[in-house]
Amino acid sequence: MLGAAAQRAREHEGLGRLHLALARMDRIPVRDHAFDFVVAHGIWNLAPSVAAFRRALSEAACVARTGAALFVFTFSRNTFPPQIEPVSGEPFVFTQFSGQPHCFLTDTELVSELGVVGLTVEPGFPLTEYNRPHATRLISATVPAIYEGVFRLRR
Repeated sequence: MLGAAAQRAREHEGLGRLHLALARMDRIPVRDHAFDFVVAHGIWNLAPSVAAFRRALSEAACVARTGAALFVFTFSRNTFPPQIEPVSGEPFVFTQFSGQPHCFLTDTELVSELGVVGLTVEPGFPLTEYNRPHATRLISATVPAIYEGVFRLRR
């Protein structure tokens, strides 16, 4: 993905200065309060524990300026039927999707967790869920339900 982004930047001179870095989600190598816009697209769901997830949220809030927007795209708990249990001691970490631990949150959990670090749902951009299985269909282990939303950092 970094290679593709670098290629696009070279092809579109109007993008201005662009710095790309491969980093852990909980250790972004930039100064605090550096960004007006943060994108968390399919990354936080890869956190193997609630603690790792929360460190990543804190880091996103740390590198964002007050008033910055955050776009999030992450797994929904509705990927699984209600009777499926999370990993013991982890309220929203499940291994049933790929055999590896991933975070699957409810909308309430996602909004609450982001709220702890000062991020609130942006008015006019409701949190939207995609691929939610219908009650009459079997759940596919290959297509997760996804939340997409825009939040704003309010410190």
